[in-house]
Amino acid sequence: MRLDELPTAQPRSGLPPDRPPVVAAGPGADPATWAEEHRGRLRLLVREHGAVRVCGLGLRYPDQVATVFRRLGGDLMIEREGLGSRRAYGDGVYASSVWPPNRPIRMHHELSHRSEVPGLLLFACLTAPSAGGATGLADASAVLAALPPDLVARFERDGWLLTRTYHGDVGRSLAEVFGTEDRAAVGSYCRANGIEHEWRSGGELRTRQRRRAIVRHPVTGRRCWFNQVAFLSEWTIDPDVRDYLVKVYGADGLPFSTRFGNGDPIGEDVVRLLDDIYDAHTVREPWQQGDLLLVDNIRTAHGREPFEGPREVLVGMAEPTQWG
Repeated sequence: MRLDELPTAQPRSGLPPDRPPVVAAGPGADPATWAEEHRGRLRLLVREHGAVRVCGLGLRYPDQVATVFRRLGGDLMIEREGLGSRRAYGDGVYASSVWPPNRPIRMHHELSHRSEVPGLLLFACLTAPSAGGATGLADASAVLAALPPDLVARFERDGWLLTRTYHGDVGRSLAEVFGTEDRAAVGSYCRANGIEHEWRSGGELRTRQRRRAIVRHPVTGRRCWFNQVAFLSEWTIDPDVRDYLVKVYGADGLPFSTRFGNGDPIGEDVVRLLDDIYDAHTVREPWQQGDLLLVDNIRTAHGREPFEGPREVLVGMAEPTQWG
């Protein structure tokens, strides 16, 4: 079969026509061999549509998934600076972030607070939930076009700022985030990656990193809304939990918070607006066991719906992209 003859699966749900294409793997295909044979065509579909889903590949085991990820994406990135805890399945292959199943994961671009970000995300479903749990996708250029021009102008001028405080008893440890707890090594990493940092008197680490909120896609040149302004906002923390954290650590000691790049606060109204615009541009399709999903992380934001029952989706990150 030629690469331009990949079969397209029939839609499995009533999604709008702008949903990412769904490709059907042949019955009984060896996943690794199939991925290598069709890598070029799949990558073209990702470039054209921002994502592509493969059904019928029959993925069942982490080792199998790791091989497919590497055949499609090449060398996989080791996660640094992540927010949610993950189980690692070998170098560069992870379980989805641990997050309460009854709460959604808001739309975001993976690790967009870093100076080096993954350009390609790979997802594989080993266990599909009994209900919900879809990985929603939203086109970043369409989201940008829907935002108020004055807000776009401000973010384009100032960028955005992420502040994090590592208390040791809340959130991920330094070893999980930076790969080490050695202060000198953490400091070296921060300096190399444009992260301001200070060690507080109580031993906590506080970091500040300014990033662009709007970028041009390195291949297509499309302007994309590319950040985690809403996802990492203090306004996304459960109100009771936020009140407790403010009481214990102070308003400037929250585990994470986002601001405009000049340090001005981002109001709850802005975060709610971003959530609403993301929701209006999000398409969702339920996972089925064995599905594979490739996502252009710069062009396409992703999130996760609440779900019921067991859900195991593995993730790989590839094509590191360095922002100047």
